[in-house]
Amino acid sequence: MTTESLACAGAAAAPARQGSAILMRATDMLAVLIAASLPWSTTATSIFVGLWLFAVTPTIDWRDYARRLAQPAYALPFVLLLLAVLGTLWSEGDWGDRLHAVKPVTKLVLIPPLLYHFSRSERGYQVCLAFLVSCALLAVFSWIVLLHPDLKLTATASSGVPVKNYIDQSQEFTLCAFALALPALRFWRGGSTIATGACVALILLFMANMVFVASARTALVCIAVLLALFAWRHLRRRAALPLLAGVIAASALAWTTSPYLRQRITDIAVEYQHGREDISHASTAQRLTYWRKAAGAFVEAPLFGHGTGSIKRQFERAASHESSLDAEIVSNPHNQTLHVAVQWGLLGVVLLYALWSAHLRLFMGDGLAAWIGLIVVVQNVASSLLNSHLTDFHEGWIYVLGVGVAGGMVQKIKASPDY
Repeated sequence: MTTESLACAGAAAAPARQGSAILMRATDMLAVLIAASLPWSTTATSIFVGLWLFAVTPTIDWRDYARRLAQPAYALPFVLLLLAVLGTLWSEGDWGDRLHAVKPVTKLVLIPPLLYHFSRSERGYQVCLAFLVSCALLAVFSWIVLLHPDLKLTATASSGVPVKNYIDQSQEFTLCAFALALPALRFWRGGSTIATGACVALILLFMANMVFVASARTALVCIAVLLALFAWRHLRRRAALPLLAGVIAASALAWTTSPYLRQRITDIAVEYQHGREDISHASTAQRLTYWRKAAGAFVEAPLFGHGTGSIKRQFERAASHESSLDAEIVSNPHNQTLHVAVQWGLLGVVLLYALWSAHLRLFMGDGLAAWIGLIVVVQNVASSLLNSHLTDFHEGWIYVLGVGVAGGMVQKIKASPDY
């Protein structure tokens, strides 16, 4: 009788394990589709995210997951979302603005299930590879539409940008270029010429696109920060000096051969000087004006802010008719710290920086997964000085997916017996 019971239990367990393996594989493939679609489409990405949540839910061991929520990297996204929801109660904005402002924070709570799933999955690198291949195809297509604009998939505002905008495109290409830097270095040190050449060719594809086709000045700031990070993490001082010399030479070559890049840099001064006269060419002056108004709103309510969705109302109060720029009303100050500070005050800023710090600590080890996660976080922090990139759709999802997948891979490595 006991033998029969054990046999029945084994027979029941086998299909259960098989079903769980199928769900795990489906969840992995949906994550691959999210990564592949992100450079091209917001709609497809949103659909695949919904399907991923549906697929991953039955695979979660909720007791184990609940224990992991004690870790800051898991818990802080939920704390930020809770603050955003509670902030609607004291907000000075309309209810439509309040609810709309909660939505960008919601995506952060996908980081914990991504971390959990990819700490058990074997296919994390497939997700990273899907994003890399997708971005490489976009880079090639970008050159094509530069020469043949009628082939654009959507009506974008910039030449050489097939979909979305040049800021999103530049952020993607910067991330991919620096993700490839570590494999290129390791292949070169290992004497693998072909693999090194392939990595370098892809890096040049992404960098050349930003020099000659379309680049965001935010991405140029990120490139400088990530170069310093790469030298600090992976090069000795003796090797860093040739890298510095090479960067200076490459920068000089790019400056002399790319009229587009020269114009992008020199336009900063023009935009600052004439921004109040022509708001359509006022990117630099706009940011400075936004920051001044947002800082003033923060000073008025420094501890808990004006509430979720209150930025637009604060800009309405600060609007003047001295110029079209002073009268402009927006709901995004183009700085992540100020975006949080106006709505949730010092409490929100502390939680924001705690979130970034907790995720940085995930990636302080060695290995490609740790390097990918590190540059995802550092790029987001650096670019958030000039934009609200954590709560923007595209850059926010890059952060969520990058931290979730790479962080899960790092946790899996640390949990292995050989670590």
